[in-house]
Amino acid sequence: MKKHIGLIITTGALLLMTSTALSTAFAAGSEVKWTEPEKYRDIRPGDENRKRFQERTFKELELYFAKLAARLPEKQQLKIEVTDVDLAGDVRFGSHRQIRIIKEIYAPRMTFSYQLFSADETLLSSGEVDLKDMSFMRGSRLKHRSESFNYEKNMLDDWFEETFSPVVAAATQGE
Repeated sequence: MKKHIGLIITTGALLLMTSTALSTAFAAGSEVKWTEPEKYRDIRPGDENRKRFQERTFKELELYFAKLAARLPEKQQLKIEVTDVDLAGDVRFGSHRQIRIIKEIYAPRMTFSYQLFSADETLLSSGEVDLKDMSFMRGSRLKHRSESFNYEKNMLDDWFEETFSPVVAAATQGE
């Protein structure tokens, strides 16, 4: 039987997402903090308002961290502090506007620290992460191809799988 569980994402204020059908064993939450975003390498819009683009980017990535965290065991909390973002591609001036050019030399990067807490707030794991996906345009990485920030999401998928697959596997065996 499936339960409807809401995930909570915090970025200063709490934001309650719509209920999502998740099994009881997968009801973890996430919290994302964006530290000094004005110093990030590249979070520039192409032909969009800079502030709205940054807000949209943060919201989209927060929701994606929440989606990943939902795979963790019940009541665990994944806290992320992002210290740098360099989106795939590079913003260049076209004829009369700015556009984001995607080429292999403009790989996505993200730097953050994470902490994973148990339901009783015991620290289970933590680390400093410096991601860079130099092969982001190669292979059959089609999972997020129709979504915004698909290259960044693929990179986060790889990190999450490498970092938390034993935790997720243990939770599924315990069902």
